[in-house]
Amino acid sequence: MRPYVVLLIAGLLASTNVFAETQVNVVGLFSNMAVIMINGGKPKTLSVGQVSDGVKLLAADSRSATLLVEGKTRQLGMGQAASIAGSASSSSPSVTLYADAQGHFLSECKINGASLKFLLDTGATTVALNSGDAKFAKIDYKRGLPVQVSTANGVVTAYLVTIANLQIGGITLSQVQASVLEGGSPSVVLLGMSALNRLDMQRKDIMMTLTKKY
Repeated sequence: MRPYVVLLIAGLLASTNVFAETQVNVVGLFSNMAVIMINGGKPKTLSVGQVSDGVKLLAADSRSATLLVEGKTRQLGMGQAASIAGSASSSSPSVTLYADAQGHFLSECKINGASLKFLLDTGATTVALNSGDAKFAKIDYKRGLPVQVSTANGVVTAYLVTIANLQIGGITLSQVQASVLEGGSPSVVLLGMSALNRLDMQRKDIMMTLTKKY
């Protein structure tokens, strides 16, 4: 396990049906920036290259925004909206993550209903989170098994626990093994192999699609 300090933005797109559909509304346009609403949510301001909820802003000016949604490019003007359906694949829940400029897959998850940022980390044996995030997720980590682990900051105490509920978009995993480290590292949840082993991972260019296996 290793701590990360990540100040980057990546997106997440969830699909719980055979055909995923994402609704996008453009409510503000600027040079290289756009304000959009995704699936009826709150307005979000994106700069060119940024991703939110699986929607990437490719270009923008005062007249229109060019967006990448469900792997498809759409150009929308002020006040325009579009519903973009994904391709047919599997009936199993799936999530598509987009890599940032450094190749990291960073997005949001819910642990016991608490919203937290995560970084996909195949090098981590378990899901790993700091003690502050664990408290936020209502995990009584001190009841877990204490172990000593080596990190970039030296040897620290970690507690082996079980996460009752982990959600990534439309994917829900129950009873996921995790490690809670005392202090502020890792700065985001590390989505390690205790969760990833239960998912099928398919990468294509900057996209990583996770599909629930069991």
